Amino acid sequence: MAEAVKRRGLSISPAGVRCVWQRHDLETMKKRLKALEAKMAQEGLVLTEAQIQALERAKADEAHGEFESECPGYCGAQDTFYVGTLKGVGRIYQQTFIDTYAKVAFAKLYDRKTPITAADLLNDRVLPFYEEHDMRLSRVLTDRGTEYCGSPERHEYELYLAVEDVDHTRTKTKNPQTNGICERFHRTVLDEFYRVAFRKKIYRTIDELQADLDVWVGEYNGQRPHQGRWCYGKTPMQTLIAALPLAKEKLMAA
Repeated sequence: MAEAVKRRGLSISPAGVRCVWQRHDLETMKKRLKALEAKMAQEGLVLTEAQIQALERAKADEAHGEFESECPGYCGAQDTFYVGTLKGVGRIYQQTFIDTYAKVAFAKLYDRKTPITAADLLNDRVLPFYEEHDMRLSRVLTDRGTEYCGSPERHEYELYLAVEDVDHTRTKTKNPQTNGICERFHRTVLDEFYRVAFRKKIYRTIDELQADLDVWVGEYNGQRPHQGRWCYGKTPMQTLIAALPLAKEKLMAA
């Protein structure tokens, strides 16, 4: 890279190159290879043989637990986040869903943690969103909590997935980092929304808190650039819209 720039009359030191990589979240070879693969998928780039071999080696060496998505709707990660206790309401839980390709997020608040509330988020917000964009949700990744796992014949969440023909993948036992995409989102929503909102306002109902949460999630999806594998500096919604042809192609082939 430094040599290519030098031929244009400029010279950048190795330290300067590293600063550029860090600014774009590309400081490791693994991240750079993933960004290259994303550009290839989104812009139709033709890779050299050496680049293809490097990508294949990176996939072979990839750590266990990292979930790969081929397109929006290929898989969504769902998890439960304990928000806290509201006076006069009681405990508040957030059901979270994130498309693992585009990073589009959904969050809905409940006063309990049950299979019904876990299914309600999908039924009320997630599946209608995919249908609106002519996509389908193929798979959901969850931990092994009781709100997600149980007898397939009697468990409301398992039954809902079966009715909607959505596959269910569970994280490995004692390996919760497999669903790290939700854990990272929960840290972000805690730091940037809940801690700020609870300092500014006293919430007396779940609906009041939900209304402000919806505004924050809308900004997260539509205005906040992400540096993830497929986002590459775009917002989650921009990433999803750009990949719609790929998602529809996968749907037609299924």
